Amino acid sequence: MQPTRTAPVIVGVDGSEESKPALRWAVEYAQMSGAPLHALMAWDLPVLLLGIDFGALLRDDVDFEQQAETTITAMVAAVVGDSVTVTHRVERGHPAAVLVAASEQARLLVVGSHGHGGFAASLLGSVSQQCIHHAHCPVVVVRGETDD
Repeated sequence: MQPTRTAPVIVGVDGSEESKPALRWAVEYAQMSGAPLHALMAWDLPVLLLGIDFGALLRDDVDFEQQAETTITAMVAAVVGDSVTVTHRVERGHPAAVLVAASEQARLLVVGSHGHGGFAASLLGSVSQQCIHHAHCPVVVVRGETDD
C-alpha cells in the first residue's frame, strides 16, 4: 500500500544513546517536510545471548511494557522537548519486525546504528540491516557520534 501525503515519519528508538541522533534527525526531517512524527519502541521478553533469562520471566513484578513506555516517554522528552509534537507508542515484538510492519503506512523509516560490525553484527543481527532490506518505504540509518 502506498503511503498518503500525510503518512508519518517513523523513528525507531530503543532508549540507547545511539537512537538519540536518529530521533533528532527524524524531528528535523518531519519539521521540514510537514509530516507527522511517530516514535516507536519495540519490546519483548528479555533474552540472554545464549538463552532465555528465566529468572526475569518468572518474576511477576516486572512490567516490561510499562518500562518501555517510561523509556520512550523520557527519551522523547529529553531529546525533543516541547518544540515538536511526537506521537509515540510501544509494541511487543522483535524490533526489526515491528518497524518493518509499521513501515507499511510510513513516508520514511528512521533508525539508529549501534555500529556493530563483522562478527557481532552477524551474531546479534542488525535491526537497521533488516529494515533496509524489508521495509515498505525508504529507510534512513543515522550513525551515532560514538560510531567509528
